[in-house]
Amino acid sequence: MTRKYQESAAEALEKAYNATFRALTVTGALTEGAVKIGLVSGTAKTISVTKVIEAKGDYAAEDVLSSDTDTGDALTWDFAAIFRANNTGGYITKAVVSSETTALTMRLSLYLYNAAPTCKMADNEAHNGVVYADIAKSVGRIDFPAMGDLGGTSEAIATPNTASNLPMWVDAATAADDLHGVLVTRDIEASENAGDDFVISLTVEQY
Repeated sequence: MTRKYQESAAEALEKAYNATFRALTVTGALTEGAVKIGLVSGTAKTISVTKVIEAKGDYAAEDVLSSDTDTGDALTWDFAAIFRANNTGGYITKAVVSSETTALTMRLSLYLYNAAPTCKMADNEAHNGVVYADIAKSVGRIDFPAMGDLGGTSEAIATPNTASNLPMWVDAATAADDLHGVLVTRDIEASENAGDDFVISLTVEQY
């Protein structure tokens, strides 16, 4: 055979490697032991969720903070498509909570699940999570420092430099690419304004 139609063993090996690499980078979950490099490695994505807070009463410590006071209609803070694909994962590296209400000082915690939880989720309800039925769905908790402002919106920022549990690895569910959050007060707060916006932003390094 002429050189034109010949393919060395090295060239064949390189082609096989490249084909495998491309398959790993465009599919969902990587197999155990696969090297997570290339096109999908360390891609950062920030998802923000806004809720209009009911705040029909002052918040006690360990109350849920959400947009609905009707238990049957209570909804989580949903971070849609925060993962690269179903059944993947990533590191949460930064979290920000802010409110258009000024002078808030409470500390907050965000419980995260990779499937809808069954715990209390309505505004002003006493939090009861993580309940036993939700353990398999629970992927962690972010603790925010106290909220504060310098004349503008109240905010708190959780980073690896704060006592926040970040960075934190979180797993997607087998057939989902989102996270569900339940925001809980750790302090009494009486300066809330009903109908004001709260915003939570999560930054995830996707793998």
